[in-house]
Amino acid sequence: MLEVADSLISIEECNRLAGIVILAGGASKRMGTPKAELILPTGECLLDYHVRQALELSAALTSNLPIMIADNGRGFSINPDLLKNSPSPVFHINDYLSANDLSNKILSSNDDKTIETGGALVAIEAALQSLKSLASSNQLIKEASWQQSWLMVISCDSLIPVTDLWQKLQPYMTKNPDKTVICLTDDSHLYPLLGLYRLDMEPDLKHYIDDEQRQVMKFIQPIVQPVPFARDWQYLTNFNTPKDFARACLALNNL
Repeated sequence: MLEVADSLISIEECNRLAGIVILAGGASKRMGTPKAELILPTGECLLDYHVRQALELSAALTSNLPIMIADNGRGFSINPDLLKNSPSPVFHINDYLSANDLSNKILSSNDDKTIETGGALVAIEAALQSLKSLASSNQLIKEASWQQSWLMVISCDSLIPVTDLWQKLQPYMTKNPDKTVICLTDDSHLYPLLGLYRLDMEPDLKHYIDDEQRQVMKFIQPIVQPVPFARDWQYLTNFNTPKDFARACLALNNL
């Protein structure tokens, strides 16, 4: 009976959330301080806000989701109280490094400290590879199941509640099988760093990066399913200056 059950892969299993990555490795030059360390009016730092929300979503889905912090090796700390008694693993990951990565890094300055970043795609590729590795070590997860599962990508320059974002994007997971990226959009912009990435796209993304490509929009354009932006989220994301962040905090309080 167990062998029969293990051989069946339901639609629900193939269209599930497999993990969450929080992108926190940007230089934050215009902000003047790392966005991950920004303090909300509640006293909570921005990275802790996203980790807490990711843990709440994991608990709601009863999935023990891996929650990955892609901070470009900067080692941002997480409030240990958030991790107490949590069954979901929370860990930092290193960006994916291609053979030519050293010659393709972008150099930027923040408080007279040089910060090197290969962009968002190398962090997403690292997260996809981490989930692939975790799945391969779990004999109960069938290959077809994890390939059709999804990674949620959360940018640190957003205050959109993670559970709300999941509820907004999740219905589109089965609407268009050819689209392996689902992300928010408004009247004029896509928000590819607030979205879902299907795990089976990993080899294509790796090839794109190995080909010395880093442009997010160029990569996702043929494979993206845009999802209309909620009106009350207008000021909750894409903040780059202290003024932008203050406006986002006000908008969050008004939700």
